[in-house]
Amino acid sequence: MSEENKPYIPAETVLPETTVKAFILGALLSVILAAANAYLGLFAGMTVSACIPAAVISMVVLKMFKNNNILENNIVQTAASAGEALAAGAIFTFPALIIFGYWTSFSYWETMLIALCGGVLGVLFTIPLRRALIVEQNLKFPEGVATAEVLKSGEEAGKSIRYLVTGALLGAVLKFSEAGLKLWSAVAETATTFGTKIYAYVGLNQSPALMAVGYIVGLRISFLIFLGGAISWWVAMPIYLYLTGIPQDDTLVAVGGNIWSSQIRYLGVGAMLVGGLWAIISLVKPIIAAVKNGLAAIRNKTGGANAIRTERDMPMGQVLIAIVAMIIPIFIIYLREIQNVPITLFMAVIMLIAGFIFSAVAGYMAGLVGSSNNPISGVTIATILTSSLILLALMGKDSTSGPVAAIMIGAVTCCAASIAGDNLQDLKAGYMLGATPRAQQIMLMVGVVAAAVALPVILNLLNTAYGLGAQSGRETALQAPQASLMASVAKGVFQGGLPWTMVYIGMAIGVVIIIIDQIQEARKSEYRVPVLAVAVGIYLPFDLGSAVLVGGLVSWAVTRFQNKNPSKAQPDVASAASRSERTGLLFASGLITGEALIGILLAVPIVIWERNVFDLHRALPGLVGLVCLLGVCYWVYKSATKSFMEK
Repeated sequence: MSEENKPYIPAETVLPETTVKAFILGALLSVILAAANAYLGLFAGMTVSACIPAAVISMVVLKMFKNNNILENNIVQTAASAGEALAAGAIFTFPALIIFGYWTSFSYWETMLIALCGGVLGVLFTIPLRRALIVEQNLKFPEGVATAEVLKSGEEAGKSIRYLVTGALLGAVLKFSEAGLKLWSAVAETATTFGTKIYAYVGLNQSPALMAVGYIVGLRISFLIFLGGAISWWVAMPIYLYLTGIPQDDTLVAVGGNIWSSQIRYLGVGAMLVGGLWAIISLVKPIIAAVKNGLAAIRNKTGGANAIRTERDMPMGQVLIAIVAMIIPIFIIYLREIQNVPITLFMAVIMLIAGFIFSAVAGYMAGLVGSSNNPISGVTIATILTSSLILLALMGKDSTSGPVAAIMIGAVTCCAASIAGDNLQDLKAGYMLGATPRAQQIMLMVGVVAAAVALPVILNLLNTAYGLGAQSGRETALQAPQASLMASVAKGVFQGGLPWTMVYIGMAIGVVIIIIDQIQEARKSEYRVPVLAVAVGIYLPFDLGSAVLVGGLVSWAVTRFQNKNPSKAQPDVASAASRSERTGLLFASGLITGEALIGILLAVPIVIWERNVFDLHRALPGLVGLVCLLGVCYWVYKSATKSFMEK
């Protein structure tokens, strides 16, 4: 092993990892981060990795105990981050069953068991791939590397936590003011016409959490998301309304919203479908190589009890038995819906194959671009469309359970793929630190179980209080963009109604973006154009993408300050830049967590009393929300740049 690849804790050094306090803290953080990511995903259609905030919280809490160590901290963040990953898989799929009216509320046992089985399968599928993707191919795994570095600099945990707490309190106060007290509108938007046929719209969501998402993903990705929104709202929408005429029976803002909902957003469906298929095609060779290495590990029993501690995985024989065991509850749930044994068995086989393939794809993509940029929604929609077409051939277009079956296949696949990407990020951090892989794999299971038990309650709370999807007709509705997309595709295949012309145009747009990206790759340009980033922007409401861009611009401003002021770095540029990056990331993560948790807590009185008891009915001028958002941007910028200059 080269010097740079040597673990922080040598293999011959044995430290306590899976302690009782690590189990309890990891499970608790898993539930909290699952709740926060569930709200963010339903609100904004995007989720972010929680590895670093979980690591910082773990360090602060465990320092209160006499005995703690870096590997124990790593175990806690491993379990905690599993919660946010499982939430991403769940909210992209399960709400679709509410959106097309199959469920009126989330079935606790079905939701819990499908999420649990999908999450556990995600862990199991990646165990044979760990050595191939992390050790032999040595992929980047950016969040995993960053988490390892944060844990190594554990002495700074006390200082770092203040940014996380400040962000959480600020996000909570602003969310309560906007959504609880109703002091200002969540969105600043306007629309106008030029002449009688040219339509123009601009909007900005004033949520600090959305700004924080843009800060975390950076300017390049946030700009591509905004570009997708510009394609929808500044190109496709005006063209469509020019050709069909602008309706006069509603406000101009409402006109744009109606046309986007019924027609334009399906450009994003086509682009995401092409993007998901492209992700699979482009990774065929490395995935096959990784699978071969995984099978070789099973045959040679590498990673077993005789391996050195830092190479000791869960026994492969037990992994295979567990995979087979997971199929049984999934088969029972599917059979309850389909009530046809051969078709149900076929569904289970499709789920198993798709789950493994997409878990491998998600793991590889997490290594390339990180978990926050992983194309989970793209591969899930590819799964649901493929499953829908197969089930249509088997069950006929009059089947009422066909769309449900397709969503449930997609739910297991999405949960498995989401956990797989997160799992490998955690195992990369563990590889750098010298953790025991088997201990991490066990704690990932703990995090999955904790989150799966809590998610149905969280989802029901949000659905009852706010409503899910535009079809709910509620002003407070969480849009659940990906789940709405999944519902439209599954239902559209069986019942018709999909605007296929828009889907095909979206597919063409996706192909053009892929060609541009390939040209950029051939030029060895650092400015790549990943199709799914643009596709997500095409599908999202414009105000969400513009808010994300604001965060990306703040991130760019911090980087620009660092590049222009290297002499102010303390003690050196590299460590100062790393400290500044961590400060901004923790502040942004706090904004997301605080806003999301207040959004969930506000749901409690709404569910109990069926109204928002905090509403003052005293809306302030819309400019107040914008001023607050700009103030938050400045605070994040000053915190990150000040951290760059601190000794």
